[in-house]
Amino acid sequence: MKTFDEVLQVAKSYGKKTVAVAMAENREVLEAVEAARKEEIIDGILVGNKEKILALMEELGIKEENYEIIHKDDKQACAETAVKLVSSGKAHMLMKGLVDTNILLKEVLNKEYGLRKSPVLSHVAVFEIPHYHKLLLVTDAAMNIAPDVDQKIAIIKNAMSITRSFGIEEAKVALLAAKESVSEKMPATVAAAEIVERGIEGAILAGPYALDNAVSKASAEIKGLTSPVAGDADILLAPQIEAGNILYKSLGFLTDSRVAGTIVGASHPIVLTSRADSEDAKMNSIALAALLAEELKE
Repeated sequence: MKTFDEVLQVAKSYGKKTVAVAMAENREVLEAVEAARKEEIIDGILVGNKEKILALMEELGIKEENYEIIHKDDKQACAETAVKLVSSGKAHMLMKGLVDTNILLKEVLNKEYGLRKSPVLSHVAVFEIPHYHKLLLVTDAAMNIAPDVDQKIAIIKNAMSITRSFGIEEAKVALLAAKESVSEKMPATVAAAEIVERGIEGAILAGPYALDNAVSKASAEIKGLTSPVAGDADILLAPQIEAGNILYKSLGFLTDSRVAGTIVGASHPIVLTSRADSEDAKMNSIALAALLAEELKE
């Protein structure tokens, strides 16, 4: 896929998914859910303080009859209820409202009724960049601070659930570092070389790669890099959270790009939107999660 418009259209073609919102008494989240409902991507189950939710819905012109509302006052109860709605199959995806992220993820990882699937939960950002020829994934910019080789392999596999939802049979993965050769003084290069040597089924791996080699065929040719990944990466694996976060925010704030984000590695998609996110980013994130929900059910 090359654009989020394609993601939206494919998500619509799969039929509506149901999202469970944990602590839904949040203006921005309700606006995003309502916009996605109007696009016929989702239906919503809103968990939280019913009085506060209804007051906000009235302010925003959202009709109560279009939603199921489950009253819960406590943050933990909101998170537990929303997660159980997903794990029981009543909802296809989870969305964070006002509840703290750590409280929500604790319920996601609950061994009795949680959603854990992969050894690692990770964040994936998907970018539509004007000067790149397809959607580009960046991981992990938000959750795993300094992942080791095994964790990086899990992070790549998590991201591949998204590329599969895009119809990509073999994901091209660039393992980012500051240079293309292995140096013991630069642990990211050593880890990249080990991951390439070990391999991942369904992925074409290349690295260590500097960023330009992963996204520019001209730069890759100058360096003499001939991997199919060179200049054509689907997934960029950051060496650690600082690099990933800086790359994510650079693309988001300094380029004319569109973005979506989701947490992967669970049995169902998890949507975390921020008040700083644009309306477009929120819609893209929900559409992406709906697309991923279709992939994960298989």
